[in-house]
Amino acid sequence: MASLQEDAELLQSLIDSSHNIVFFGGAGVSTESGIPDFRSKDGLYHQKYKYDPEEIISHHFFYQNTKEFYRFYKDRMIDLNAKPNAAHKYLAELEKAGRLKYIITQNIDGLHQMAGSKKVIEVHGSVHRNYCQECEEEYDARYIKECEEEVPHCPNCGGLIKPDVVLYEEPLNEGDITRALGQIMSAEILIVAGTSLVVYPAAGFINYFKGKHLVLINKDPSAADSRADVVIHQKVGELFSLLHV
Repeated sequence: MASLQEDAELLQSLIDSSHNIVFFGGAGVSTESGIPDFRSKDGLYHQKYKYDPEEIISHHFFYQNTKEFYRFYKDRMIDLNAKPNAAHKYLAELEKAGRLKYIITQNIDGLHQMAGSKKVIEVHGSVHRNYCQECEEEYDARYIKECEEEVPHCPNCGGLIKPDVVLYEEPLNEGDITRALGQIMSAEILIVAGTSLVVYPAAGFINYFKGKHLVLINKDPSAADSRADVVIHQKVGELFSLLHV
């Protein structure tokens, strides 16, 4: 296995060779900011809750057991203190330099935008957008986190507030999918990082890449390692901290 420095040098050489890079990231991009992922040994799926976390963040559970949903959502999915790590910051600089065309993220934490990235497609939504189901008034993450009601309702009309997050059993936004696939199909280099590539349809996005280099970066082996021409098993933030624009 290559050292962290060797992997960084390899990735740097690829980045330096292109002005048409697309980044596709998952939960592993944000774990170094203190946000838990789902499937690792320390992830949400391995922690003990009254209900299975995968069930809690489903469409039917939100409507059938809204109070328990919000208890989990406020406690485990909204972190108002999380800050961008080296990966988020580097990608923002790479975009500013004109080399990175778009970020496609499965994360809902908003850390890419906090770091300064402008071109971000959030295929699973964001905790920073929450909408009244009746009047469509928008509420930010702080409002939901600090709401004294166990189930947040709109102070304007009394309607139920729902996070703009794609829950299990819900489809991805078609417009977001079209934009994401368009960026992937036109990229010269696709860097896929911090994702196990097991959650569909997002995991199938890499099938549309026709460019020069598919780069997979993940702490653990992924389902698509054999399909990439560059595979790096490192923590994303640690690796990106060694890169320069």
